[in-house]
Order: sequence, then C-alpha cells, then structure tokens
Amino acid sequence: MPITSETTDAVTVLTIDRTHRRNALDLTTLEELHAAVVAAVGSGCRALVLAGAEGHFCAGADLTELEDVSFTERLAEVLQHLAGVPITTVAAISGSCMGLGMQLAVACDLRVVDTPARFAVPVAKLGLMVDKWTLDRVARCWGEGAARHMVLTAAVLTEDDAWRLGFAQVRGGLDTAVDLARSAVPLAPLSQAGSKLGMGTAPGPDGDYSAAFARAWASEDLVEGQRAFGERRTPTFVGR
Repeated sequence: MPITSETTDAVTVLTIDRTHRRNALDLTTLEELHAAVVAAVGSGCRALVLAGAEGHFCAGADLTELEDVSFTERLAEVLQHLAGVPITTVAAISGSCMGLGMQLAVACDLRVVDTPARFAVPVAKLGLMVDKWTLDRVARCWGEGAARHMVLTAAVLTEDDAWRLGFAQVRGGLDTAVDLARSAVPLAPLSQAGSKLGMGTAPGPDGDYSAAFARAWASEDLVEGQRAFGERRTPTFVGR
C-alpha cells in the first residue's frame, strides 16, 4: 500500500511509500492519502503527522501519469480538505519537497524539517501553474520574497533556508514531528479548530470564526480549563 497509517496516543502518522518515485503521487495514491486523512480524523485522532518513506517527503506529482488538468482539480480538493481538518497537522520533511510535496507541506499547520531537505515550486520549468490557493499558502509560509524566488526562477531552497525564513517551526526527524504533534493532543479541541479558522488555515468565511469563538466561550472545556487553573492541575478537555 502506498500510504501507511499508524496511530499511537491519539497521534496518527501517515507515510507516503512510493520510494521508486521518491514518493511522488499519482492519482491513485492521492485518493488513498485523502481516504487515510478522512479515516484518521473520523477515528478520533487528535493530531496528524504526514511523512515520506526512506528519506524523501514527496518529490511532487508523478508526471509519468499526469495527463490533464483534472488531476490538479482533484488535488485542490484534497489539499483544502487537509488544510481544513479540525486537528493539528504536522509535516515531517526530509529530502525532496518539490511541487506537490510543497503543496502538502503548506496544507499542514506546522513543519518539522530534517537534514538534508530541498524545496521547490518548479512550475516555470514545466510550463505548468499551481492554483491561487497554493500560491497564497506558499507566500504565507515562506514569505513573499522567497515564494517569488521559487515560483519565478525555479530556485531550490535548503533546510537552512526553511529555518531562516520561518517555513520550519522545528528542526528534526519523524520522532521530533511526532513529539510536536503529541504536544497538541491534550489541548482544547474547540480552541484549536476555531483558531485554525481565524488564521485562515482552514477554509471558511469569517462568520465561521465568529461561531467558533462563541462556541468556545460557551463550552464545557472553558469551565474545565478555568477550574483546572484554579486547582493547579492539568485540565481534561473533551471538545464540548
């Protein structure tokens, strides 16, 4: 199976395993990845880590099978779903993070980058374009200057660039990414989901954030958080 899934302590790790193509995705694997994300969230996991097998995150789309724009249309749906899940998502990046790999990385909330790693959006070398959503996310995560550098000149950036420019939040490998994801597990689910809406990392109109704000302030979790603070103990949040 090109996508493997393992859940421990409410953290699900999804691994792309197409090492013969440096984990580049074809349509079948893209659909399997989407199904795995849906299943993980549906099972009640509280954080998600996306990784690639054997030293590469994802080298992009498998261009040997890319025939027309229908792939990119489906990809846009999968990426927006990943960005919109109400839990914390972490990309564990090493090796190649190119094209579609970059799109997966910017769809996640946080990024952990190992050495070595290489990043690119090489559309101008291929005569392709990515959707506006991707351009906006790359500019947000890297900064506009670095985004223009990669998109317009096909520049390849390194793990040091990712750290220097704020694309990576933590340096390290998969274990480090899992530890980061695990730190999100005991926190208040309504606060996390609502904050993703407010920061624009989850698709939705502004009114959705107002509703999430009101829901958090009226929640059982807020009462529990205040009580635990007063009692000097760790709160137990239930997402209500």
